[in-house]
Amino acid sequence: MSEHIILTYEISAEDFTRAGEASSDVKSKLKLLGIRPDVVRKVAIAMYEGEINMVIHARGGVITVEISPEEVAMVLTDEGPGIPDVELAMQEGYSTAPDEIRSLGFGAGMGLPNMKKCSDEMDLETTLGVGTTIRMVVKI
Repeated sequence: MSEHIILTYEISAEDFTRAGEASSDVKSKLKLLGIRPDVVRKVAIAMYEGEINMVIHARGGVITVEISPEEVAMVLTDEGPGIPDVELAMQEGYSTAPDEIRSLGFGAGMGLPNMKKCSDEMDLETTLGVGTTIRMVVKI
């Protein structure tokens, strides 16, 4: 692959029937491009966790994925409430998901920690009342 591929996905708030479609689509495209399975797995997990967080917490948002010969870069942008305590939110098991979300099997508090574990680089910018932008990179 010699060129950059850019993919954009609109994520709908509270739409659990479609949650995961964007990460599944990226996973399929990476496989078609012949990207190594370990890279595909890391990208799929990191993006899925971010996608679910957007559905649960952030009133949806936009994910832009740029695939280059060197890396897969994902930028997740939302206009949600922001993250009040990033350090706390990065702790495994910490969750602000309401009980009805937990009853659906989501909200275990592993989203941000898994995103960090599966990416080679992760930057998080958040402003209360404005939204959050997360940039993740997985090296190929």
